[in-house]
Amino acid sequence: MRFAHAAVATQSQLALYLGIYFTIVLNCETVKDTARVFRALADPTRRQILQELKDGELAAGAITSRFDISGPAISRHLTILKAADLVSERRDGNRIYYRLEPAQLAQHVGDFLSQVCPTQFAHRARTRRRAS
Repeated sequence: MRFAHAAVATQSQLALYLGIYFTIVLNCETVKDTARVFRALADPTRRQILQELKDGELAAGAITSRFDISGPAISRHLTILKAADLVSERRDGNRIYYRLEPAQLAQHVGDFLSQVCPTQFAHRARTRRRAS
């Protein structure tokens, strides 16, 4: 009888530990994703690439032509932006088109801001709702 009770307690403890573990793991992945986004945004060239893509997708060559750096350098910047899920690509024949992923950018920056300055973030959200 004692053994069965101990097994139940162990199962509930295991469930608790698993819940804590998965919360930490999922939070860790979110932190890693957010860190990846902010590392991508740290470079002024990558921020300018995002600005260029805000009006719609562009071919890699069109992006390169707007900068005074080499094609391979732009390609590395696009790879970093893509790894951070800030841009996506699609292939059409031998061309690669890049598109801004604004939802990802807004989510990570918004989550960060809501953690760092939650009262200001909530105040702005209320102000926007009232204006609508």
